[in-house]
Amino acid sequence: MSDIATFARVKRPVVSTWRRRHPDFPAAVSENSGRPLFDGAQVTGWLIASGLGNAAPQELRSELALFGIIALRDRFTPWQLVETLGSLLCLRRLGGRPLADDGANASPISPPDAEADEALWSALLRRAERIDAEDDFVLRELRSIDATAAPLARLAEDLVESAYDERGAYEWLLAARSRLGLDSLAADAVAPELRSLLTQLTDLRVRLERGESLTLADPHARAGDLLAALLDDTEDRDRVTVLAADLDDRLTRITRRRFLLAGVSELDLDVQTGSDLEERFADPDIVVTQLPYRPGEDRSVLAALTELERVAYLLRPGCTALVLGPADALVDELKSTEAAQLRSALLRENFVESVIALPGGVLPFRPGYRPALWTLKRGPVREAEGLVLLADISSEQLTPGVRMRLAEDVLLWRAEGFRGLDGHDPRYGRVVPIADLDRAFGGPLTPPAPPASAIWSDKVTERPALIAEAEARLERATADTRMYEDERGPYRGAVMRRVGRLPKRTTLGKLITARRVTRLPGHRIDEKHLTLEGHHTVLGPEEITGERPAGDRRIDRLLLATAYERAALTEPGDVVYTLAPRLGVYVDHDGFSVVAFPARVLRVNADATRPLTPRVLAALLGAARGTARSPSAVRPSRRIEDYQLPDLDPDEVLRFDALLAETERRERLLRAQGDALAEARRLTIAGLADGTLTLGEARTNNRT
Repeated sequence: MSDIATFARVKRPVVSTWRRRHPDFPAAVSENSGRPLFDGAQVTGWLIASGLGNAAPQELRSELALFGIIALRDRFTPWQLVETLGSLLCLRRLGGRPLADDGANASPISPPDAEADEALWSALLRRAERIDAEDDFVLRELRSIDATAAPLARLAEDLVESAYDERGAYEWLLAARSRLGLDSLAADAVAPELRSLLTQLTDLRVRLERGESLTLADPHARAGDLLAALLDDTEDRDRVTVLAADLDDRLTRITRRRFLLAGVSELDLDVQTGSDLEERFADPDIVVTQLPYRPGEDRSVLAALTELERVAYLLRPGCTALVLGPADALVDELKSTEAAQLRSALLRENFVESVIALPGGVLPFRPGYRPALWTLKRGPVREAEGLVLLADISSEQLTPGVRMRLAEDVLLWRAEGFRGLDGHDPRYGRVVPIADLDRAFGGPLTPPAPPASAIWSDKVTERPALIAEAEARLERATADTRMYEDERGPYRGAVMRRVGRLPKRTTLGKLITARRVTRLPGHRIDEKHLTLEGHHTVLGPEEITGERPAGDRRIDRLLLATAYERAALTEPGDVVYTLAPRLGVYVDHDGFSVVAFPARVLRVNADATRPLTPRVLAALLGAARGTARSPSAVRPSRRIEDYQLPDLDPDEVLRFDALLAETERRERLLRAQGDALAEARRLTIAGLADGTLTLGEARTNNRT
């Protein structure tokens, strides 16, 4: 059942609810250690027919095939699964027809039929020997395994059916490599956001749309992830040639199959085992590579820069290269004289286009690894000669907006270079003379100042006016506070020690039974109906506990009337509370709000014999004992009806309410001063930090 939850992308208890509420939910077919087991095809069919869960039908079919593959891990190693399935998909593509017509409907995990499996596997081997006689793609892998792998042929057919073609099936299989237990193959994978950024920086699609024929290259291809990301961005693969190399023969064969299935012709594909590309095959137009990872203890800055130099010498005029490597070699200050000399020599060669410090975490298997990116181009435009673009996005997230702006910076720099006042000001970097970097021998390759576009933005130029406005608000708030204190005098709560008997205790449940307080439910509001604009404030647990400002989420009144006919608005003075994730109490003085479940409402009855006030009720509930929840507890320690409160006399309730109202008014005055002072402080610090503001003589105002 936990597998079904993963399968349908829901929480585990949801599956139990489906079994209880839906009579047509598939019945268990067996048990394993008391756990019910279900037929995957039946569950898939039920999820598709019912429309429940959060997975699309095609994803469900792909996931079903993956569960079948995982079920065979007791027979085959992860490497055997990936290599054999990839070879079978490639054989299907080369042969132009399904792998087997007989036995295709048999379950891959059913008891084996040795005779049928032997016949199927023999037929596949004969086809492979005929089609791949030189063993470029599939023959070696299929010969290394026996007929017990016949179920994989049926699973390969299932993958193709769910993904529409062999390429989609193989890409989906490689995307699931870590789930198959092949962590070594996934360790060098980069985050999808970084792959997207690299694709944008190559400008591959635009160049192909202009009719160019391009050669893509990667001298450290591993499983071919970076080049595959480039091919994903275009359908014009008939004008693409691919060169790749890797030291691991297993990986070169995976990469070779990957690009063949991606639509690259055999005549336009060359993947070498080793460290050198077959440059006689074609001259690279775009090189995208990731320098081999080494742990920090074994990492050599000089070795990384030497690998970078090898990539640089692959460039011919007009060729672009993107090199991903360790930040301590590509960006940081260098302590080694030899390494500093090599990096300076690379910069003086005048083919370093930009140096970008990337955020951490873009290599998911190595979250502590700090990467950086160099973009290189042989023969830059005249306006870029002797200059390099330094950018730092290490503190940013690679959101679509960040990727788009950074790609625009680099692509415009590549096309136009530095154009003075009429040019494009980079949003994330600075254009720096290479001579300055050479003089700072071994210094860090980071922007020497904030981007010019940030310094001259409207937000920055308006800072003095915004600071003056905040200072004016502070003066007004201070004057209002002083006037209030002059009228009301200093704060005095008139609090004294109680003499005599303590007040009688009661509970919220008793107050509700005595009709002194009425409890009202909250409403289940769909998140997609909540906006920043609307007529009614929505109060949920986030607003009540202070995690989100009240009024940050609103709902349109017409939508509320049509989609939530039974939803009732709060009245002024209603007390809104929540117990999840912790106790929170909020007095809605204005009313006309919508309370979102699991929050609820307590409404004080002013006509009761011993009436309470909303402020007093909220204060007493917030101070009730035993309301905290243990970190490991699923539910609160007690119901809110069991919270004990003192049953104060009516006169004492009124005096307590007046005191609470007085403290709220003074808090608002002090908060206005604090907010204005914090705003002025924040803007001043930001302006002095980026060098756009300076300070004059301090003004003093001595009051006696």
